[in-house]
Amino acid sequence: MALIVQKFGGTSVGNPEKIKNVASRVLGKKNEGNQMVVVLSAMSGETNRLTEFAMAMQKIPDTREMDVLLSSGEQVTISLFAMAVKAMGDDCISLLGDQVKIVTDSSHTKARIESIDTEKITASLDEGKVVVVAGFQGVDEHGNITTLGRGGSDTTAVALAAALNADACEIFTDVEGVYTTDPNMCNTARKIDRISYDEMLELASLGAKVLDIRSVTFAKQYNVPIHVRSTFTDTEGTWVVEEDKEMEGRIVSGVTYNRNEARITISGVPDQPGIATKIFTPISNADIIVDMIIQNQNTGEGTTDMTFTVLRSDYERTVKLLDSVVESTGATGGVQGSETITKISIVGVGMRNHSGIASTMFSVLANEGINISMISTSEIKVSCIIEEKYTELAVRALHDAFELGKDYVAVEETLV
Repeated sequence: MALIVQKFGGTSVGNPEKIKNVASRVLGKKNEGNQMVVVLSAMSGETNRLTEFAMAMQKIPDTREMDVLLSSGEQVTISLFAMAVKAMGDDCISLLGDQVKIVTDSSHTKARIESIDTEKITASLDEGKVVVVAGFQGVDEHGNITTLGRGGSDTTAVALAAALNADACEIFTDVEGVYTTDPNMCNTARKIDRISYDEMLELASLGAKVLDIRSVTFAKQYNVPIHVRSTFTDTEGTWVVEEDKEMEGRIVSGVTYNRNEARITISGVPDQPGIATKIFTPISNADIIVDMIIQNQNTGEGTTDMTFTVLRSDYERTVKLLDSVVESTGATGGVQGSETITKISIVGVGMRNHSGIASTMFSVLANEGINISMISTSEIKVSCIIEEKYTELAVRALHDAFELGKDYVAVEETLV
């Protein structure tokens, strides 16, 4: 007997008929002799609908109340799923995040899981029940409902798999696996059979929407193999696993992009110790994540320009915070920003052993007339900030340049 955790996303449970289909699929696996824990998202579009309601009440909704509101979406799907299972003649129990005791910190709308009490789940499994858990949510030490942010149901599923020492964690979605780039944007995109935790972490952090980055972090930390596959077919998907020698031979594994980026510049900041602290401490205290940072000195003026990126959804809040920062630092140029940018990235563990990858990327973009305003690198990725209008062109050009549409063949020579 195996213990299997399966997660189904919003498109998989988009209406009552689809929920019935998921229930039937889960019971098929249970009837093979497996214990089943199921994690469900809200129906597709439900989170956006609830967010619109909140925006009609407050321009910047209270984060605690947002968690109370948004967590209701998963409550609907798990209760309907449990009803569907019972109608098919089996037994099922639905559990909310606070009933399971998925304990998180108190960062409302972007909480992080701290611990999971598996006692109730284990007892229900021993009674022969299918256990369905609301994804995306938990409870803090004060009893407040919290949510994990977009993609949080993936995190719930992998964290449960780790806590339960499950034999497998399957993430069901509307695509057949992880692709070399967005197949809706590039018709030569190819499904990847196996990808390393590190590559998936970079892809997830850089805009790939197949898996939430925190779910991959859990998987790597606790060595939980993830199988990303389609709800609507039985085709083998993509396994996210530990790195192996074959993966190291691939120079670039994927091209990804993130349109949810905004660039902010504070100009004419006095070039003196402690300035960066004055700028970024209030932003950090507001739980706003800063990504890329560039500092440019204004020669002969004794000032510097500080440019950085945040999530587009945090743009207005960040600019508002910086109003007081500009006054306290004596910045003479004020704050400027842009919400029409994209971060385009290439990722691959093979970059560690091959030279010329970044220069190839820059040349490809230059040949397409695409200007780069910011650059960030790590051991296995290169990211560039470009104008949003060039996103599709950049993705296709890079995908072609690194021949990602072709079946993988081991490469011995370095790319120059």
